[in-house]
Formats: sequence, C-alpha cells, structure tokens
Amino acid sequence: MPNDLIGKLKAANIIGRGGAGYPAWKKWTAVRDATNMPKYVICNASEREPDTHKDFHILKNYPEKVFRGMELAIDTIGGTDGIFNLNGEYYKELKSSLDVLIEEAKNCGYNYRIKVFEEAPSYIGGEETALLNAIEGKRCEPRLKPPFPTDKGLFGCPTLIHNVETLYDIARVAEGTYDGDRFYTVSGAVSNPGVFRLDADIPILDILHQTNNVPSEAYFVQAGGGGSGIVLNSKQIATEPVRGSGAIIVHSSDESPKKLILRWVSFFAQESCGKCTPCREGTYQLLQLLKEKKRKTIPWKEMEPILQVLEKTSFCALGRSVPIPIRSYLKNVLQQS
Repeated sequence: MPNDLIGKLKAANIIGRGGAGYPAWKKWTAVRDATNMPKYVICNASEREPDTHKDFHILKNYPEKVFRGMELAIDTIGGTDGIFNLNGEYYKELKSSLDVLIEEAKNCGYNYRIKVFEEAPSYIGGEETALLNAIEGKRCEPRLKPPFPTDKGLFGCPTLIHNVETLYDIARVAEGTYDGDRFYTVSGAVSNPGVFRLDADIPILDILHQTNNVPSEAYFVQAGGGGSGIVLNSKQIATEPVRGSGAIIVHSSDESPKKLILRWVSFFAQESCGKCTPCREGTYQLLQLLKEKKRKTIPWKEMEPILQVLEKTSFCALGRSVPIPIRSYLKNVLQQS
C-alpha cells in the first residue's frame, strides 16, 4: 500500500479510540521507519472498561472492515504478522468469524501471518505493554516506557498496536467513506441503551437527544468509561464531548453516592495487576475504608491522601485513573446539589 495512506490518516485526524487518543499516523511512521524485523500489527480488543461495548459491536457487525484495516497497516509498515487480541469473553463469540477472514486472505495469496490470540479477561490488558507481555506468555502487567512498542514491542520488535475502532476508521479512510464520526456506548438509567455511531466531538447532551436517551428525572453522567470516566452534571454535558472509550453512563441523582464510589473502587482493586505498591495497596485501603460497617458517610478526609498517592506515584494509568471519577463526582455533582 502506498505511503500516502499515512498522509490520509494525518489529514483525517485518525486517533487511537482505546482511550489515549494518540495520532495513528505517528505510530505508523515510527514502525514503518524502524529497521528491525519482523514487524507486528496488533488489534487490541481487550475492552474491559465497565459499560463499554463498542469494540465488540464493531467486531460483531463489521469484522471485514477491521480486518481490512489490519491488512492496510501490515502492508504500509512492511509488517509480517498480525494478531487479533480478544479477551476471553469475546474470543468465544468472535473467533470463528475472524478465522473465516484469515482463511480468505490466505486463499488470496497474502504472504503475511495473522492469528487470533485469547487473552484472559483483564482491564490492564488494555494497556499496550501489558498486552505485549500477555501475548509473550508473561505476567500481564505494564512495562516501563521508553522503549515504546513502536521501537521495541512484541518480542523486542517494532509493533503497531491499535484499538478495534481505530482499524475500522483506517479502512474507511482508505476507501474514502470516513466522515469524522465515532461509536458511543450509552447505558445506565436510559430507555434506549446501545452502541451508536454519531459525529465525533459533539456534546454529550446532543448524543442523548439523538439516541432518545435524555432522562425525564434528575441525572448526571459518567463519560469516557464506567471506571476511569469523568463525572459531569446535567448542565456540563450541554457543552462537553466524550473522551476516552466513548462510553456514556447515565445515573439517577437518587443513586447512593457510597454505593457508586464503592463500585468504582471495587473495580480498580480487582483489576490492579499488583505490580506497584501505590496501586495495589491504595485501592485496597480505599476499599476497606468504604466497607467499614459502622461508617455511614463517605470518608472523604481519609480518602484524599490515598488518592493523591495513587495520582502521583502509580506506575501506570490504572492507578492514576482512580481519583478521576471520585473527585469529579464530588466536585461536579455532590457539591452542586
């Protein structure tokens, strides 16, 4: 595939849709220009953020588009191998359709190798270097960066890692049908939950209107994922777009604050890989504070020092994400009511 595809990706502003939002063309350029061989392309369908289902939706309904994005990436960077990483739940439902596409590619004479890898379900598997470790048969935990995967990734070779939606967008750019939209997962206290494709960067309130999901009662939302997403009140969403994984979770204003925060902390405590002490111990201590039976209110004063340690000293984004929903919920919802 001619190198002008990289220019098209830059012009279309194709970014990572797994949450980081890094420009795709920069990754492609780095891997294409690397001299080491072989070169790998990985489709990351770990998708373990709560209330986020867009990647499954895309692979279920448009597998040929994602596969085409993989082919284009391999051709452009001079790659030899492609890997579809599916978490264990997705593997059961999606592997057969991907196997059909792999076999069709072989019959068409493509000389690269593509396979499907089953990853044990884990949130940390969405972090690209933790995923590399999992594929190599090592403990699924993040690596120190640099070096970055584009330089030394899978088995020490240049590796291009993309989210499912990013590869889908790449295929559409190549065929001239990409028009700046993206996928959103809408769930929670709504009447019409689901995955929707709408314009990118539009305000959250517009998304709720266009999907017939504006609640009739008082509400607030968590945007960007049901774990790390920021919490916004109903006034803020009139101008704020969705970042991260494109998930919008609508909560009733009557929801128990303690139960909601406990849900977030329980998720992070369960998904922590245990590599670094701040995340391993910090999420555990938060969980114990919230679970104290005699405590009827949220222990904000005791929690804040732990959140500061998580934010400033955690090895990877999992630990640094813990304060985001908690602090934004306090500031944007509880202190505004």
